[in-house]
Amino acid sequence: MNRPLRLGVLTPSSNTALEPLTSAIVAGLPGASAHFSRFRVTEIALDAQALGQFDDSKILAAAELLADAKVDVIGWSGTAAGWLGFDRDRQLVERIRERTGIVATTAVLALNELLALKGIRRLALVSPYTADVQERIVANYRTLDIEVVAEQHLGIRVNHDFAEVAPRTLRTLMDEVAQARPQAIATYCTNLRAAQLAQDFEAARGIPLLDTVSTTVWGMLRAAGASPAAVTGWGGLFQWA
Repeated sequence: MNRPLRLGVLTPSSNTALEPLTSAIVAGLPGASAHFSRFRVTEIALDAQALGQFDDSKILAAAELLADAKVDVIGWSGTAAGWLGFDRDRQLVERIRERTGIVATTAVLALNELLALKGIRRLALVSPYTADVQERIVANYRTLDIEVVAEQHLGIRVNHDFAEVAPRTLRTLMDEVAQARPQAIATYCTNLRAAQLAQDFEAARGIPLLDTVSTTVWGMLRAAGASPAAVTGWGGLFQWA
């Protein structure tokens, strides 16, 4: 490639955490940059109105705007496939590629690839979601023969409010689920300020933290043919290949 790497990121409209975190992760890559396109998402729930926010037509329209910037890869930095079903993201990345000609990935597909790479079958889950959403995520991982051995959720529905959760609160939840001795812990929401906790948490607990903001970046770098190992200081997952 004769120019710096451009990463195109799709983000829910009410997110405030993933953009600064993604830019900070990417800042360690010489010349690389992250570019964002939003579509409307304001709440996470299982009713028809909330589920309708993730209609592909809205996401594809946002992806086409990123294509105008001639990005090298498009990443959906959102976790909706966790409760909608993983096939939703598989179909989405194909539609993005067909519509824009640009390779694509998602937070959830990248996370699942990481779990497969390390043969992880015992996962712990930390999210801000309501109980019914969390239960749906747990059930979907069961279809991959992955057992969620411990989980914590905060019962929040308003998407904007996820970013208001203090990192120290997230660290407490991570420490709690670590008691079950999972092979990895996923902080499952791209509007949580958790990615920056990975280095210290892993040093203290010896358990990988797979934050979904970070998994999106990992997946985008892989899809674009770049090495995630060039990212340092954001947890061990970037050294996984």
